[in-house]
Amino acid sequence: MATLQVRDVVKRYRTVTAVDHVSFSAEAGRILGILGPNGAGKTSTIRMITYITTPDEGEVLFEGQPVGPWSQRRMGYLPEERGLYKKLKVGEQLLLLAELKGLARNDARARIRHWLDRFDAADWFDKKTEELSKGMQQKVQFIATILPEPDLIILDEPFSGLDPINAELLKDIILELKASGCTLLFASHRMEQVEQLCDDICLMAEGKVVVDGPLREVKQRFGKDTVLLEFAGSPAFLDPLVAAERVRIINKTQQRAEVRLLQGTPPRKVLEAALAGVEDVYRFEVMTPPLAEIFKSLVGKRPEEMARDEAPRPAEATA
Repeated sequence: MATLQVRDVVKRYRTVTAVDHVSFSAEAGRILGILGPNGAGKTSTIRMITYITTPDEGEVLFEGQPVGPWSQRRMGYLPEERGLYKKLKVGEQLLLLAELKGLARNDARARIRHWLDRFDAADWFDKKTEELSKGMQQKVQFIATILPEPDLIILDEPFSGLDPINAELLKDIILELKASGCTLLFASHRMEQVEQLCDDICLMAEGKVVVDGPLREVKQRFGKDTVLLEFAGSPAFLDPLVAAERVRIINKTQQRAEVRLLQGTPPRKVLEAALAGVEDVYRFEVMTPPLAEIFKSLVGKRPEEMARDEAPRPAEATA
């Protein structure tokens, strides 16, 4: 049985249906990515999972039982909107949050020291939160999330504000938590991060599930119609193919291009054009499309385009 089951849930805010008959499940030892642009319904769904709000229709089950105060004690939730007490010292704050989750003071202190050391932040214990940068505060809140060793961990945009080195450290820790048997939910509109971390996905748009399932199977449904090239020379060899609508550029730099094949164009056409137009080809790979392209093929726009173009929803319904 799946650890978490979301069954046909609906959540309305006045005239806005933020979540519209959404269903998915999550299993222990796997990472489920809940994807979509701002306004997709991700955060509204998470709030029902964590029993911050309740569904207007449908149900959320944790280990076969309806979620409630009992399940909150076994969940760790890192929300997108950060909520640390600015005047409290880091050690005091982490100790308070740990004790609210039922940890004994001595156990909490030992775990706090361990995780601050792990994040190279041992000297933060006596610093006030307001003295920390956004990225430093993000690490403190992540530590607060995992201190009680919850069975279900929900991370909403966990890499926000982190530099590449700390993002890599956080990624390693997330994978360690997965290996320990935790069930992890990772909500993001950054598809490339999801591809690196997640075993399963639930892609949402406008409050509905657009596609879900194991990541590999979802990508395989869309076939191998994407070509990745690395080369020495100008990417201008792609221009005639784009003009003839034989390919569409996904990403392009001076020495690298990722293109989507159109109208049944065989991959060799792209390779032939590259060999005729550049000094050398270092890499040529035919692969499944990236998640952002799958999303675009389903809803007509990339997630970042939707996030940029959509007008904000009411505050309660924003996800």
